[in-house]
Amino acid sequence: MSTFAAVLDSGNPTAAPAATAKRRLTPPAYLPRAPRVFADLDVPESMLADLALRHVGMRGTATIQLLAKWMRLPLELAENLFRRLNEQNLFDVRKMTGDDYVFTLSGSGRKFAQERSISTRYVGPAPVSLTSWTNAVRAQAVPGEITREKLRQAFHDIVIEDKVLDELGPAMISQNAIFLYGPSGTGKTTVAERLMRVYDDTVVVPWAIEVEGQIIAIADPTVHEPVEFDEELAVEVDPRWVICRRPFVAVGGELVTSMLDLQRDESEGCCTAPLQMKASNGMLLIDDFGRQMISPRDLLNRWIVPLDRRIDFLSFGSGAKKFDIPFELQIVFSTNLAPNELADEAFLRRIPNKILIDAITAEQFDQIFRLVAAKEKIGYDAGCEQVLRELCLRHSPDLRPCYPRDIITMIRAIAVYEGRKLHIRTPDIERAVTGYFV
Repeated sequence: MSTFAAVLDSGNPTAAPAATAKRRLTPPAYLPRAPRVFADLDVPESMLADLALRHVGMRGTATIQLLAKWMRLPLELAENLFRRLNEQNLFDVRKMTGDDYVFTLSGSGRKFAQERSISTRYVGPAPVSLTSWTNAVRAQAVPGEITREKLRQAFHDIVIEDKVLDELGPAMISQNAIFLYGPSGTGKTTVAERLMRVYDDTVVVPWAIEVEGQIIAIADPTVHEPVEFDEELAVEVDPRWVICRRPFVAVGGELVTSMLDLQRDESEGCCTAPLQMKASNGMLLIDDFGRQMISPRDLLNRWIVPLDRRIDFLSFGSGAKKFDIPFELQIVFSTNLAPNELADEAFLRRIPNKILIDAITAEQFDQIFRLVAAKEKIGYDAGCEQVLRELCLRHSPDLRPCYPRDIITMIRAIAVYEGRKLHIRTPDIERAVTGYFV
């Protein structure tokens, strides 16, 4: 029987549990220092000039402080950039406000910006170079310390035995791919979603990078959760980078091949990073593996080299020159299909961590029922755990951790519909089970 049982789902299962959240998050091990001169920016100065003109042109009026904020540049560099462009008569200074200037684009500035917008329309933070991003990813590849105690804290809201923790811990330390497999409803996704809780360190992620004159947007508010430290540290860090928790990206049946390649975003005037790029220094969960529109074989062939060499290859379109990026992330495959039905021996060898998440014991089942009821603040008659367990076994060959949670959710809905106080009784369980199982 299984050593695992899912219990409770929080609104954000990847968020640190209460016990972990009390630990102070540590600053990134790699801190890109704020640039002092243009050479420190490591991107073409002409690209910065074009970007500044587009920012001002889009908003109409600007100040040096606003330009620094929009481009995520130190104030002294934004001022330097303003003076260089103003000397070329590309700005029209309207007035001064304190020590700052209020300016707009001049006629020649508007013309120049329009001509340059033919090649790119990106308006956002100034990018960092591909080399700078690659160095950062490599420097942040090694995760923080992982112990059984940290894993226990990360999984505080589910029932899980040390045997599973002892398989997950070494797998996470190795940073090699993990294959979670087992019957449907045994909690594979629940396990995967909580793995990132074990980390209490932070990483830096650039808003965008520049590659061969093209912009690739990386930082994503749906993936990268910002973390604020003291003001002194904020001043030291290059503002083109954001400090955040290690990212967690999850994708299921909607996964298609294009999501693994650069996509041109015409509305933003740049390319968006593929899933594995956004998940750098974190984790990418492929849920319900084998049920995507992309075949398992095609997906595995796409990643057979990255998983082996930790290098991926991208291009800006058909026929374009390819460039390599670091593949420093942990891939987690979750499936209720047999591994040997999805991949051949050569690929499975590249996923050394295969962890079975199977059905649960009667004792675990009853514990889940009690914990779910306690979390939902729902009372129940004595012996309801046994009643539910026996009814489930009439319809299912084994016990699965999703049953108590799903059945209690159905009973709650019935009580709300009938306008009565929620208290679980045997008739409620029988009614819900009849509707739950086919």
